[in-house]
Amino acid sequence: MKAAIVGIAGPDLAATEAALFRAHPPAGVILFRRNIVDPPQLAALVAALRRALPPDAVLMVDQEGGRVARLRPPHWRAHPPAAALGALFALAPASGLRAAWLTGALIGLDCAAAGFDVVAAPVLDLGLPRAHAVIGDRALAEDPTAVARLGRAVAAGLLAAGIQPVGKHAPGHGRARLDSHLALPEVVANDLDADLLPFVLNADLPWIMTAHILYPAWDPTLPATLSPAIIKRVIRGRIGFEGVLVTDDLAMRALSGYAPARYTPAGHAPPGYAAPGYAPPGYAPAASPADLARQALAAGCDLALYCSGEALPTAELLASCPPVTPNTAARLGRARAVASQRRVSLDAAALADERARLLTDHGALPGVSLPGEPPPGEPPPGDPTAGDPLRSDRTAGGPPPRKPA
Repeated sequence: MKAAIVGIAGPDLAATEAALFRAHPPAGVILFRRNIVDPPQLAALVAALRRALPPDAVLMVDQEGGRVARLRPPHWRAHPPAAALGALFALAPASGLRAAWLTGALIGLDCAAAGFDVVAAPVLDLGLPRAHAVIGDRALAEDPTAVARLGRAVAAGLLAAGIQPVGKHAPGHGRARLDSHLALPEVVANDLDADLLPFVLNADLPWIMTAHILYPAWDPTLPATLSPAIIKRVIRGRIGFEGVLVTDDLAMRALSGYAPARYTPAGHAPPGYAAPGYAPPGYAPAASPADLARQALAAGCDLALYCSGEALPTAELLASCPPVTPNTAARLGRARAVASQRRVSLDAAALADERARLLTDHGALPGVSLPGEPPPGEPPPGDPTAGDPLRSDRTAGGPPPRKPA
């Protein structure tokens, strides 16, 4: 099994894609809106993927709520943006934490029923003023402790539904002033303790995703996804994360456009020269997705994520990608086990009704209904995460000791 998660082109698994996955089996596949039409189509696609993939391969989806949602009404439930949960937490902390858990559980139930194993949420980045809007209302709050507690509650809800959560984007995207989908952000702050805190307080999550950002205070040359220093000293060291470390999408232009001289031999490419395969005089193209995958894995990531679904670069990446290492296989096994162990029986209609009451009663979403919510049901029993080491209130006693850099 190759140490990569890849996308596919459309709503059906092409024969060429199935053949590729049998020849060079990836560790998983990620689906996007281009792949999802309605429940019957998605069920057929998931079945085809399961036939083509190794038994331990994961199916992953980006389903944060708000504007980042691949499963959408009218076929699936809508979910509030993370900022709405933060707004409720600011008004009534206990209600905010409960709504965050409910949102994680409801997203998890939708995704588990659709056949997914892994959801790329929660966002643990800070919601800071003057930062780029690519994070914006995807952030739970500005305060790092609030982000940590709310993110933990979302993750606990996902686990209660049997889904493996992915905290993102380590070591923190909140200060970035560029969209890493389009360019390479640089965070020049020297004191990033606040950005790290939500990750430190959630270091026992099963998965974390890296940020395509340059942090000169830690590595003046390489962005975090490609930096052995940041992965070893900051993500594995100061944060203390020991789970599955997956890259952000290697198709993003932060890495796959024309990179700055910091990690390619040419200089900054001028605007308009981001087309793959072309470099004007004096500029050199960045590494291919296959090259980037090998570099990220060599830097210490467990899995490379490449989402474009384009046939040729996906085939090249999988053909040259190293296999999953024994350490990564063990981390993947632990992630599966924790989701299985934490799964409980949940009443989706009752949870959705409770969430709607919390959000509207406190004014976090005044006068806003969530399209696609199921009919009201009976209130659920007490929070089934009681006694769970991934409980939403884990941070109440303060942060765990931070490992030295």
